Formats: sequence, C-alpha cells, structure tokens
Amino acid sequence: HCDLQGEDLSGINFTDCVFEDCNLSGTKILQTTFNDVKFSGCKMLGLHFETANQHLFAVSFEKTILNLCSFYQCKMKKTPFLQCSLQEVDFTETLLTEARFDGSDLKGAKFEHSVLEKADLRTAVNYFLDPELNRIRQARFSSPAVLALLGKYQIRID
Repeated sequence: HCDLQGEDLSGINFTDCVFEDCNLSGTKILQTTFNDVKFSGCKMLGLHFETANQHLFAVSFEKTILNLCSFYQCKMKKTPFLQCSLQEVDFTETLLTEARFDGSDLKGAKFEHSVLEKADLRTAVNYFLDPELNRIRQARFSSPAVLALLGKYQIRID
C-alpha cells in the first residue's frame, strides 16, 4: 500500500517481492532489478520498463493499471497480465512468447515486430495487431475478437 509516485527507484534490486495496491506512477526505474516481482492492484502510469535491468527481468501483473507504459525490447516470456489496463502501452519489439492477457484492455497498445507466439489473447479486449508485422504463430484468440487481425484490410465481414 505504498505511494511511490514520482520516486527514483533507480538501481534498487527487488527480488521475490509483491507490490500490492501501490502507486508507482511516474517512478524512475533506471537499472532497477525486478526479479520474480508481482504487482497486484497497482497503478503504474508511464513507466519505462526498457530502462530497468533486463537481466533476470521477471514480473507478473494482476488487476494493475499500466497505461502509457513502455516495454520496448523487453523479454517477457510467459508474463501474465491478468485483468490489467494496458491502454497505449508500447510493446514494440517485445518478446511476449506464451504471455497471458486474461481480461486485459489493450486499447491503443502498440505491437510492432513483437513476438506473440503461443500468447493467449482469448479474453483480451480492444487490441489491434498486424499479423504481417508481428510473430503470432500458435497465439490464441477468441471469436469474434480475432477479426481485429483483419482490421487493416478494411474488408466487410457479414
């Protein structure tokens, strides 16, 4: 239940930690280590996870607001995003193999040259990703939401 909004957490090592109902919006995380860290019910607006220490980077998110965050080039294999708000998040060149987006809102999230192989987006909402710009082999989608993959073609499906 910490309010760390705008604080400088650079260089700190967090291992086997749980942040519950915390506000970390706008915190600086330059070379911060997140090793097996869970965020539950947190507010984390505008964080730049690409500046965190990528060695041993292992996080999970549940019921967390991550709007306007950047995961540019992060390696997030098997990362769970459970019932999260991921609006306007940058997943450019992010490794999201086997990631789960259960019940998460991806409105405006940017996926470019991302690896989403075996990712689970069956219950995610408001996402748009271009299958020509992302690797989505064996990713899981639900119907009719999967039709969002065809959005760029401006076709009509009756």
